[in-house]
Amino acid sequence: MKKILAIALAAVMAASLAACSSSSSAPAATTAAAATTAAATEAPKTEAPATEAAKTEAPATEAAKTEAPATEAPKTEASAEKPAAKYDSSKITTITPGKLTLATSPDFAPYEFYAIDKDGTPHLAGFDMSLAQYIADYLGLELEVIPMDFDGTIMELTQKNVDMSMAGYSITEERKEVMDFSIVYYGGAQSFVTVESKKDLFPDLAAANKADLTIGAQVGSIQAGLAHDNCPDADIIEMAKVTDLIAELVTGKMDGAFIETAVAESYQKNYPELHIVCDVPFDSEGSAAGISKGNEELVKGVNAAIEECISSGQFDQFVEEAKALAEGEIIEGLIEE
Repeated sequence: MKKILAIALAAVMAASLAACSSSSSAPAATTAAAATTAAATEAPKTEAPATEAAKTEAPATEAAKTEAPATEAPKTEASAEKPAAKYDSSKITTITPGKLTLATSPDFAPYEFYAIDKDGTPHLAGFDMSLAQYIADYLGLELEVIPMDFDGTIMELTQKNVDMSMAGYSITEERKEVMDFSIVYYGGAQSFVTVESKKDLFPDLAAANKADLTIGAQVGSIQAGLAHDNCPDADIIEMAKVTDLIAELVTGKMDGAFIETAVAESYQKNYPELHIVCDVPFDSEGSAAGISKGNEELVKGVNAAIEECISSGQFDQFVEEAKALAEGEIIEGLIEE
């Protein structure tokens, strides 16, 4: 009996111990789960610094805003290439306040001519036109160009209908009586020109002075004077445009012509049948801009602009660009409205 009672008592104690063990394990598991959950719950908080990092990136956006003026850089660079106005417009009298009105004769490549854009649109080109724009920018004036025949450029300037004229002018005493001149900006020379099929007729310039020869030159030009001086016995034909002379030469209607050397060389590239016979002696320093007589302040400003353009090397670039354009598709002479 005692034995049975002892066994029963041992069983009760074992059950009681098992119950205690089970009870103490449950809280441990619950605590572990709670700790895991707590850790998971806290995890987003540990990510909070990432959110703060995003906030620290905000200044990068601000940095982008401070760099926005970089989009203005082209304007700044353009301004660096474009001469700053050094003459107050109020000190310069022009026909239209704030404008520089310029006459030109666009049949004188590479000085002035119409170049054709890729889309077929003609625009005034040439180193005279580039220099004219440079001068206008330098003086702080808007450039207005009026194309016309060469003799018209002299007439309009003489009558003070324009402020300036740029058309490959050479300085002469006769012209000084009706206009002022800028400093010389291009050292031009003169040539006698014919076509390949007639070059044997002209072993030298003296051979052009024959009564049975037709010799051409542009109306009102230095070349017209040279034609009369060198070929007094020939039939001298003066024409409004250099392109008219070229047409007469290549069609055989004219035997020879006096043409500015750079212009002759330019047209020779488009008309390979042209032949430059020789240089023509001429006492001139080169080409200059014609300026309305008596406008001393404008003369000063124009000269200052030309000096800077030449000294900076910009004018040499204008000449090269003009020669390259003249070799392409161009319109010779005035464009009919």
